[in-house]
Amino acid sequence: MELGQRAAGIGALADDTRRALYGYVATQPAPVGREQAATALELALHTASFHLDRLVAEGLLEVEYRRLTGRTGPGAGRPSKLYRRAAREFTVSLPPRRYDLVGDILATAVDRAATGIPLEEALATTAHDEGSSLGRASGTTGTLDALAAVLADQGYEPTLSEDTLELANCPFDSLARKHTELVCSLNRSYVQGVADGLGCTGVAARLEPEPGHCCVKARVES
Repeated sequence: MELGQRAAGIGALADDTRRALYGYVATQPAPVGREQAATALELALHTASFHLDRLVAEGLLEVEYRRLTGRTGPGAGRPSKLYRRAAREFTVSLPPRRYDLVGDILATAVDRAATGIPLEEALATTAHDEGSSLGRASGTTGTLDALAAVLADQGYEPTLSEDTLELANCPFDSLARKHTELVCSLNRSYVQGVADGLGCTGVAARLEPEPGHCCVKARVES
């Protein structure tokens, strides 16, 4: 989900009424009807309905229809519209951070290492595989421009200068500060994987750390 959509979803909670309704629905053990929510928060029914539907529109709540009485057939009445918290997760970070990605890579690498593969090798392979999968799925061509576009979606804030792609932002910043060698090596393998998945012939990801930038740069090498 791109930044605008995530920000709009979270921004919907700036309204006190919507925030209260979201909190109420999220803490209930079962989906909630608008009448129940309106009564619990002492709101007019039309007010609760309006804000609940706004939360649905922003992706924060989901809807299901079910008869609350359990009756079926003729005379059972129309199913009630019920609200529950959406399964989708919302995070907004500026600059962009992808700790979920590095967490997935680390967890998969640990699983591989448990089978007897050296952990360093498991980390490099897992990070490369993850990047390669992303590159192949992008459907773009193997150029530095294409690599820049894919990495931009991952929060790297790339800039292209002739045959070099510099990355202004590290999506794994706080982890890289604490575990520099581990995370930067993983990061290099991931970026190389993206380039390889895109078919970027002759492009190599190198560790070239400098202050204020991601530790990785990608270059076209002869």
